[in-house]
Amino acid sequence: MPSPIRDNTALSRFELEADGHVAFANYTTAPGVIALTHTEVPRAMREGGVGTRLVLGTLADIRARGLKVRPLCSFVRHVIAQHPEFADLVA
Repeated sequence: MPSPIRDNTALSRFELEADGHVAFANYTTAPGVIALTHTEVPRAMREGGVGTRLVLGTLADIRARGLKVRPLCSFVRHVIAQHPEFADLVA
């Protein structure tokens, strides 16, 4: 079972770990906005929607902080398009 999303501020990325592998979403910050620049899911984790869970958890974290998101990563844009409940976060 994957662990919850964590913000690894030292590496500027949100992470989701499962079975010894880590999927991550890199980010940069600006006042009031987190830009998600790249997501990566190791091949061993690509089944079962791990990437989508990573992005949805990241978006939920961003919402909880009262911030906006700039989806520079195409996968993040795809997930937001599939989950319009997060469209209000887009800066």
